[in-house]
Parts: sequence; structure tokens; C-alpha cells
Amino acid sequence: MTATGETAVINDKRELFGWMMYDWANSAFSTTVVTSLLGPYIQALAEASTEPLRLFGTAIEPGAIYPAAVSLSVVLQVFFLPLLGTIADYTALKKRMLLTFAYIGAFATILLFFVKADMALFGTSGAVLVGSLLFIIANLCFGAAIVFYNSFLPQIATPDRRDEVSSKGWALGYLGGGLLLLINLVMLLVMEDTTLAVRLSLASAGVWWLVFTYLYPQRTLIQRHPNRDRQGVNLFTHGVKQIRNTLSELIHEYPVTLRYLIAYLVYNDGIQTVIVVAAAFAVSELGVEAQTVLLLVLMIQFIAFGGALLFGKLAERLGAKRAIMLSLVIWSAIVIYAYFFLVNTVQLFVMGAVLALVLGGSQALSRSLFSQMIPPDHEAEYFGFYEISERGTSWLGTAAFALAVQLTGSQRVAIISLIIFFIVGMVLLGMVDVRRAIVEAGNDPEGVVL
Repeated sequence: MTATGETAVINDKRELFGWMMYDWANSAFSTTVVTSLLGPYIQALAEASTEPLRLFGTAIEPGAIYPAAVSLSVVLQVFFLPLLGTIADYTALKKRMLLTFAYIGAFATILLFFVKADMALFGTSGAVLVGSLLFIIANLCFGAAIVFYNSFLPQIATPDRRDEVSSKGWALGYLGGGLLLLINLVMLLVMEDTTLAVRLSLASAGVWWLVFTYLYPQRTLIQRHPNRDRQGVNLFTHGVKQIRNTLSELIHEYPVTLRYLIAYLVYNDGIQTVIVVAAAFAVSELGVEAQTVLLLVLMIQFIAFGGALLFGKLAERLGAKRAIMLSLVIWSAIVIYAYFFLVNTVQLFVMGAVLALVLGGSQALSRSLFSQMIPPDHEAEYFGFYEISERGTSWLGTAAFALAVQLTGSQRVAIISLIIFFIVGMVLLGMVDVRRAIVEAGNDPEGVVL
């Protein structure tokens, strides 16, 4: 029995679907707020302000404010996510922490509606600061909730079903995020007041996140771990101590899991960089207009839905490791194609379609493969480190890209430089003995396609 008195059954269809629907719930924030609308909106507000935003007396350029807010939220995640993961594993609070951070993040996103020029009590410059702070809170909560969400996967699905379940979750995320983005794009086209349309769109992502979290994860997920005796235990001190222990365990007891985490760090950094620079590359190298870029993002969302499901099926035949390596071959081909052949918008959309096919699959299978390699009862803690390897180190690829642009003056030359991340990541992944990692972590490899 669980802390709530419910009976926990693994592979329960209702719970699996409820878990997958959290991807549907939170992807609206990622797609509408992070990728599409908030950055340009914050910059436009800053440019319209008569008083520049200052930090320690230094005026901040409008174009630097949103990237700085993103970076700060990532730094906070690096410090907090492993600690929160250890607390969730030690207590019977994983589900409660997932819901708490999801709801706080959703409410912070809804409050973005009130961020506007000449904002009451704050003015335009103050509105820029308020909007940035709300985003930092929302993005930190987004990352924290993802840690707890991911850590449910090895508890609700048997090893032989995790690739399928993870892939379906990613697929639903792309579908949900794409659907709300489509609604928001229509709203931007039909409403005369564009600023109001943007504010409504930003708030709608928070409402979407809030409502679907309440309808599905809150009603279906079951907290499995019994509450440990916490009398006289300082959770913060325990968390810090456990982080040190986990790092030592990764090095000495689970070296193959650590090797996989490093491989993921490298190849996922290449993936994240392609996502970050794709729009700027399209605009600067092809002269694509902003509306076309938004249509491209929308197309990628819907095709990625099918791509995640496709790679889930591939994993059933090839195994997750081989399917990920296949996706890295395709990622390498994408950057090669972008360098040698990409010259017009039609080719851009063709390349975007191929990118979408591997985007969800490579990330969904990376998650499910990692879930096989971590010790039971420490899922949230290990996924805290996993999330850091995705977010906290995403500067490597962008730094390499920026350096290549600085040295060559060409984004086309810079894009080909990213192939090193896919090749090195593929080599490192090829050195990972999946069966050994599963056994070392105390898990049963039976039923897992290797």
C-alpha cells in the first residue's frame, strides 16, 4: 500500500497514461513561452522603455536580458535539482513535490499576462524585470518537476516497456505543445492587438500546464516509497551528504552509468545547440522571415510526435542504445546537409521534417535507457544529475558554435562544427555496456532488448 492508501500496480494503464500526459501538460510552456514568444516580447518591452534595466549600475542591452534570465534559471537548476532529488527519494513526497513545482511554475507563467508596457506600480522597465523574474521561477520549477516526473518511469513501467512508455510521453508532449502553439498563432493572426494576443498566449501556456497536471498526474500517479523515519534528520544536510555519496557511487560502483551520462552530455549538447541556433541560421543564411520560422517550429512539433513513436518501435527491435546511435548518424547527416546543400526555404522545411523525426526519439530513448541503469529507490536523485547534464552543460555546443562564427564569420561553417558532438557522443555511447550497467545498478536485464 502507498502513503495515500492506494494499491501500486506496475504497468497500470491508467497510471501510465496519466504519467505520459504530464508531457502534454508541460510542453506548452517549453514551446509557447521558452521557444516562441517570451524572448521577443521581453526584448520589445526593454527597447520601448525609456529607462534601461540596470544590474550593479550597468545598463543591460535589451537583447541580452532574456538569455541572461535563461542562464540564471539554469544555474539555479544545477544547484537545486540534485538536492531536491535526494529529498524526494528519502521522503514520501515525490508526487507532492512534482505537483507543487508544477503548480508554482504554472501560476508564475499565468502571471506573465500582467507584464506589459507602463505596468502599474512598476512601469515598463520594472515590467521587464518582473517578467524576467517570473520566467526564472517558472523555468526553475519546470526543471524541478521534470526530475520528479522522470523518476516515476522506472517505478510505473517494467524494463521491457520503458522505451515504449517514454516515447509515447515525448510524442504526447510534442502534440500538446504543437496544438497550443497552433491556437496561439491563430490568435496572433486574427487579433488586432498583437501585444494582448502575446500576453494571452503566454498565460494560456500556464493554464494548459495547470489544468492538465490536475486532470492527469494528480489523479493517477501513486507515491510508492514508504515514508522513512525522519526524526532528527535535517533534510538539507542529508541531501548534501547524499549528493557526495552519489558522486562517489557513480565513480566507483556504477562506472558504466557514469560513462553513459557523459556520452549523453556530449551528444545531447549537440542536439540542444541545433535547436537553439536553427532559427538564427535560417534567418541569416536563407533570409527566412519570422512567420516562416514559427511555421517551421509548428511543423516540427507535429512531425516529432510521429518520430518519437517511430523510434519507440525501433527500440523494440534494435534496442534503445542502437536506436539512439542511429539517430546520431541522422543528426550528423543533418548538419552535413545544412552546410553543403541548404539554400532555400523548401529545403529548410525538408530538413526540418527529418530533424523532427529524430528529435523526440533520441531524447525519449535516452531517458528510458538511463532509467534502466540507476539503482532502485534513488530515481529522483539520479534524474537530478541527468537533468543537469541536459540543462546545466548546454553551453558547450553554443560556445563552440559562437567561436566558429567569430573565427569564420559564417553560421554555415559553424553549423558543421557541431558534428563533433554527434561523433564523439556516438563513440562514447558505443563503449557503454548496457547489460553490465543494468546489473551493476541491481536491476534485471531480462526483457530488455540489448
